[in-house]
Amino acid sequence: MENLQQLGAVLLVLGLLAAAMYGIRHKRLPTLGFPGTPKRLQVLERVSLTAQHTLCLVRVGDRELIITTAPGNCQVIPAPEHSQT
Repeated sequence: MENLQQLGAVLLVLGLLAAAMYGIRHKRLPTLGFPGTPKRLQVLERVSLTAQHTLCLVRVGDRELIITTAPGNCQVIPAPEHSQT
């Protein structure tokens, strides 16, 4: 009888894990943010330079940043201001 309880518990955990993975993959899980709140972090553009090197243009609040990624390295650079002339 004890073996059946252990097997049931394992199957329950595996079932919950499978349901969570399905929800994540198909984006059916609810968001954790509050409805109506603006997002402060936005990825505006992403460019892959090589398989391991990437440039990202990110907006944080009212600031824009360029983030470079490489294996074992990440740098944050303030984006230049746009001038309207």
